[in-house]
Amino acid sequence: MSNLHDDFQPLSGLGSIADEYDAIFCDIWGVIHNGKRPHLKACEALERFRETRGPVVLISNSPQPSVAIPESFARIDVPGGFWDAIVTSGDATIDELARRAPGPVFKIGPERDDALYEELDMNFSDLDEAEFISCTGLFEDDETPEDYEDLLKEALARELEFICVNPDIKVRLGDKLVWCGGALAQKYERLGGRVIYSGKPHEPIYRLSRAWIEEVLGHVPDVERILCIGDNIFTDLLGAQEQGYDCLFIQDGLHGETAENFKALMQKHKVIARYISPSLNW
Repeated sequence: MSNLHDDFQPLSGLGSIADEYDAIFCDIWGVIHNGKRPHLKACEALERFRETRGPVVLISNSPQPSVAIPESFARIDVPGGFWDAIVTSGDATIDELARRAPGPVFKIGPERDDALYEELDMNFSDLDEAEFISCTGLFEDDETPEDYEDLLKEALARELEFICVNPDIKVRLGDKLVWCGGALAQKYERLGGRVIYSGKPHEPIYRLSRAWIEEVLGHVPDVERILCIGDNIFTDLLGAQEQGYDCLFIQDGLHGETAENFKALMQKHKVIARYISPSLNW
């Protein structure tokens, strides 16, 4: 892992450090695409790494199961061939949900996330009959966490556990930022509620990712030989830091439009990154 003196090294391209690593854990949203269009140079860089160095595992806080991701890629023209495996927060959360089946559960999130529940024998109910909450996101992209204040207070009064399937707070959707499930989970925690997470920056999703690396390579590389790539301080960077991995941070404006703003935020929250770049390329 990097030392404080070499944090925030500007990087011209992944190729300049590729020989230092045997595997990559790469975020999807914000690195591979922005929800509307692909970042083709990022896809090309990861394909080059696969060809010359080792496996690439895409690791996402998407609430959808990993089998649904290639189809979502195809809808926005993300090319194939640059990854060995995909692991999502949805994958990491399914065991947690299965242990609580058949519920009943109160579901928060848009219909597009319902693929998560297809293999689960789960009963859905109104909040006043539910045994717990499963949240993949807000119901609508234009809503805010404040819109859920009364609902969360009612859940707290009933002491319901809140399973957060997507720990992201915000993501960039095209040219705008939208709130994610992590924002509701954070609000519920502040109210005093109990939240269960499985996605980044928490251990379960990294454990699944290492299992895939072992499947491909036959072993898991030493911690200093795995590089994480991502654009979110509180999921990608914090997760890499807690696992002991170096991280290449893609500074695309999610946490402030300038490198100075970004570094100030990093220092405030005591999160580090070894490398920084405005985009991923070879």
